[in-house]
Amino acid sequence: MKLNRLFGSPLLCGCALLASSAFISCGSDDNPDNPDTPVEIVDSKNIDYSEEYASSWHNYSVNVAQLLANDSKNLYESWNTSYEGGDAFKNIFRNHNTSAYTGALACIEEILDGCSDIANEVGEAKIGDPRDLYMHRKYEEALYAVESWYSWHSRDDYSNNILSIRNSYLGSLDNTTSAGSMAALVKSENAALDTKVREAITAAYDAILNIPQPFRNNIGSDEAEKAMNACADLDDVITKELKPWFQNLDAKYDDRLNAIVENYVDVVVLPTYKSLMERNQTLLQAVKDLASAPSDANFKKACDAWLSSREPWEKSEAFLFGPVDALGLDPNMDSWPLDQDAIVNHLKSGNFDDLNWADGDDDDKVEAAQNIRGFHTLEFLLFKDGQPRKVNNK
Repeated sequence: MKLNRLFGSPLLCGCALLASSAFISCGSDDNPDNPDTPVEIVDSKNIDYSEEYASSWHNYSVNVAQLLANDSKNLYESWNTSYEGGDAFKNIFRNHNTSAYTGALACIEEILDGCSDIANEVGEAKIGDPRDLYMHRKYEEALYAVESWYSWHSRDDYSNNILSIRNSYLGSLDNTTSAGSMAALVKSENAALDTKVREAITAAYDAILNIPQPFRNNIGSDEAEKAMNACADLDDVITKELKPWFQNLDAKYDDRLNAIVENYVDVVVLPTYKSLMERNQTLLQAVKDLASAPSDANFKKACDAWLSSREPWEKSEAFLFGPVDALGLDPNMDSWPLDQDAIVNHLKSGNFDDLNWADGDDDDKVEAAQNIRGFHTLEFLLFKDGQPRKVNNK
């Protein structure tokens, strides 16, 4: 996830506005400051799917879904076929004979850094940023700092992030230990460390799922704090114990390190990105079907397809290096929080040219485009308060 610092900007709420005085209701906790009093938000925006915006709504949704399909296809092909017109990145990584990857150990360090980064991001940013705002009594900002709160899918995202670490360590996608994995090597040489890594992964995963659902209603809970701490513990185990252990191996382990890199590419990365590509194609078709025949049933099918396509993305966040980083595909697909006012302005205008950017565009133009596309823009267009939107809101 590419995190944008937009907490202070005006925000569009997905909750229900009450009457013309712009009182906002967010489920059972209308006002975390005082749960018995609704929050009055001046000039707050709330938009429902309606006949007035239906055509633009669907055009926007299809455009965003198409870009997601394009980006995920580009990501898979960059790894599997050709990266920037040259060799496939899988070969660059497996052969590790470049200045960036001077050997198998350099690749494993990259893998472990990715695992550490996402453990830290889940604890410090995805859970920690909203919690910090909440603890400073910035309740509304805390709500909007929660990733995937339109779909109420936050815990699933965060727990799948931890599974991306598990998959990288075990060298598999099904919770089994591949013979050519980091876990197999560590277990054979240092069983206590292997146990510690596995337990830290399980503890972080379980702690996230122990947060009461939905997370956006339980930001200040004890369970959220425990999940933060478990993610920090996992980060510590990776950076302070697992990575140094690999760095201290001598040359006799080179063949096994090479096998780890090859297994990681073939069994973890490529199948995950292939699934991402395929599920985003399914998502695109579901969004097109919704546009052709708007109905509550088709909104639900599009939401189900969004949830399905989201899973392999979150399970890939331990390997946000290579093409996904260099080609700007992470912020293209997963920027958060959104520039929601800009999204609504684009929805009303019906002009979606600004969703695209090209090499040579200045940073402001690129970021502006990325803030109004990707998974979370489509999530906003498909979901409201954790449920598929309705064709008729009366």
